[in-house]
Amino acid sequence: MERAPQSIFFLLLIFSFSAAQNTTGNSTSEFHVGVILDLGSLVGKVARTSVSLAVKDFYAACQNCSRKPVLHIRDSAGNDVQAASAAIELLENYKVQAIIGPQKSSEAAFISELGNTTRVPIVSFMATSPSVTSDVMPYFVRATLNSSVQVDSIASLIKAYGWREVVPVYDDTDYGRGILPHLIDALQQIDARIPYRSVISLSATSENIMQELYKLRTMQTRVFIVHMSSTRASLLFTKAKEAGMMKKGYVWIITNGLANIIDSLNPSVIEAMNGVIGVRFHVPRSKEIDNFSIRWNRMYHQDNPNESPFNKLSVVGLRGYDTVWALAKAAEKVRVLSNKNNRLQSTKNSTCLESLAVSTIGLRLLTEIVQNKFRGLSGNFDLTDRQLQVSALQIINVVGRSWRHIGFWTLKNGLSRQLNQNGLEITRSTSMLNLNPVIWPGESTEIPRGWELPACGNKLRVGVHTSAYPEFIRTSKDPVTSATRASGLSIGIFEEAIKKLPFALSYEYEAFDTVDTQSTGSYNDFVYQVYLQRYDIAIGDITIRYKQNVVCRFHDTIHRIRSGDDCTSQGKKEKLECFLSRIVLLVWMFVLLVLASSYTASFASMLTVQQLSPTVTDIHELQKQGGYVGFHRGSYIEGLLEDIGFDRSRIRPYDTPEDFHSALSKEGKYGGVAALVLEVPYIKLFLAKYCKGYTMVGPIYKSAGFAFALPKRSPLLTEISRAILNITEGDSIIQIEKKWTDQNSCQNEEKIADSGAITFGNFGGLFLLTGFVTTCSLSIALLTNYYKKGQQKAGSTWMIRINTDTGNKKKMIIFKKKIETIKIMKDAMI
Repeated sequence: MERAPQSIFFLLLIFSFSAAQNTTGNSTSEFHVGVILDLGSLVGKVARTSVSLAVKDFYAACQNCSRKPVLHIRDSAGNDVQAASAAIELLENYKVQAIIGPQKSSEAAFISELGNTTRVPIVSFMATSPSVTSDVMPYFVRATLNSSVQVDSIASLIKAYGWREVVPVYDDTDYGRGILPHLIDALQQIDARIPYRSVISLSATSENIMQELYKLRTMQTRVFIVHMSSTRASLLFTKAKEAGMMKKGYVWIITNGLANIIDSLNPSVIEAMNGVIGVRFHVPRSKEIDNFSIRWNRMYHQDNPNESPFNKLSVVGLRGYDTVWALAKAAEKVRVLSNKNNRLQSTKNSTCLESLAVSTIGLRLLTEIVQNKFRGLSGNFDLTDRQLQVSALQIINVVGRSWRHIGFWTLKNGLSRQLNQNGLEITRSTSMLNLNPVIWPGESTEIPRGWELPACGNKLRVGVHTSAYPEFIRTSKDPVTSATRASGLSIGIFEEAIKKLPFALSYEYEAFDTVDTQSTGSYNDFVYQVYLQRYDIAIGDITIRYKQNVVCRFHDTIHRIRSGDDCTSQGKKEKLECFLSRIVLLVWMFVLLVLASSYTASFASMLTVQQLSPTVTDIHELQKQGGYVGFHRGSYIEGLLEDIGFDRSRIRPYDTPEDFHSALSKEGKYGGVAALVLEVPYIKLFLAKYCKGYTMVGPIYKSAGFAFALPKRSPLLTEISRAILNITEGDSIIQIEKKWTDQNSCQNEEKIADSGAITFGNFGGLFLLTGFVTTCSLSIALLTNYYKKGQQKAGSTWMIRINTDTGNKKKMIIFKKKIETIKIMKDAMI
């Protein structure tokens, strides 16, 4: 709250009272109201015309009204002392029963204290600062919205467009500073921050403003919230255009104090503001407003003949109009009979303040003002809780020499494109960003990302940490320039991500030096350098904690499977008299024996592989047994193992994959370990190099893999994350991994025969021999049988002839198929 020393007030008041020669006579038919405005400002001129026209309209519409308000308009000239002097003069000389205004919040603070003392309601439709509250000023009524109300709508916009940092630009006044604490709180709710505050002094010249703008250009943030008076904001945007800060990539958001009077600004200023978005009071369009605007424009130019013809009726003018109506209605209900007030008891050597009279109807008048609800030109006029109630705020976009509708914001429903006919419920949209498209500065339709690397900025400082696995990251020094070089999987991904950014980004590598940083060389110390702002980003095999696994040896246990005689028949064998049949049977028995033996060996091999088991399956059991465990030196796993319960003497650090192999080979003896606790990428690379005798079990703790470390809320965070996501979801990651992680995939190891696969090709020769013998035997048997059948046919014909001769045909036919019988019969006949 801004106050001048009381001695200055009193001195000015003495001169004011001495200059007052005449007082105006009171009339019972008149209701005297003081009006304090800055008549040199655009807002003050708009308000004066509105309140004057409101008095005429009210009594033209109210034929039976017996009390007519008489306005006593005073000019504060934007000065707190002059505004206070005008208030005391109105209370002393005109016995005003209410004061409309003042225009500034700092003026309203002192005048409201006068209202508390004299019980005279102070109704302001322009003082929006949260510092002026009705809690400590019971006779102060705010016929407008508290400026803190709009911060939630601004925060909603920032969140909707994905901006993470904003810079407020505001006047160094009670009005400018009043919104800041509420804005900071609202931004914290959406995880956005304010890296810098641009405070414009009241004494700042055009050169000072230009210097401040150039300072803002050197920063990364490109989202600015302007909370200034119309006069100073007009100068700011004019200079911002000159400074090249109204082009593509910039975001300017204006608060309702300026957005409410956007129509009344100079066309050249509006043109300089192209691309600006703002939050303003929502006033539904109506025929009443259109008709009123015609009469208002006529009266405004009569009152201000030298003013620009472009000035238009604004929301402020409508609020002032409705405020007079609310006050006039309240006066009619109170039925003011006299303006005679009771004077405060004066004492000897009393001051002018103590001589002010106390209103006899102030409390009743205040009650009627607060309880009076009606539909005005500006919308629903409801002063419950001595403050205008929030309905809806409108989001606008300055385009050309006017503005266009973008959407609405309500406390209940947030951002939306449209309201329904009642202005209460939201018409939902299926789009992700529920607002109309915006034309941004530079006539761009692309949503600005909200930050840029300044043209004069230094290169991005990329900290690199050498890994025990050079496949992930290795560093070296250029012998000529001494610049740090880096390579590896992590570097490959980082450099590929930089290529995919939508802007050029220069960077340089800086090796992590534990001597300069006085650290232990751990990864925690490395990442901490980002917090200390030594690095802009940290690159390496940095783990996001999600899970670690354990590497241990296999048990070399082989389960023997004995082959019995089940594959050979122990039954009684039939004696085969045919020589060929014996040959075929012997061949097939040999094949069967070979197949059975091979199956037995293959099955035993498979059981042996399945029964290979790790030496360690539970890290907690190993801890209970007092076993030794290893980890990667410098990793945070050392602390993790201690948390599990391992004694420090049982934890051993190692540096390279060769050290890991050596330690596991000793199995806890002579400096070895029973298991290693490592991150998954390390284990996979280790197993690719040492293929035999090790396995991975776990996990024992969760992590999310490797990552890059950036400062919290870094503007690069979103862009780099998006670029890395494109890499990992595409083919680029495959090529990078092949380049760096497939070089040691046991290429020098002997190939291990597949012990569990039996194919037809393994027995091709045996089957060929079997088929040949079987085919030959079958052929010989068929030929032999064919020959015998030919012999039998010849013998049968001869016997029939002999039988015909003897007349004993029937008996011979019965025995013709038996060779032995035929021979006997033949011999007998001979």
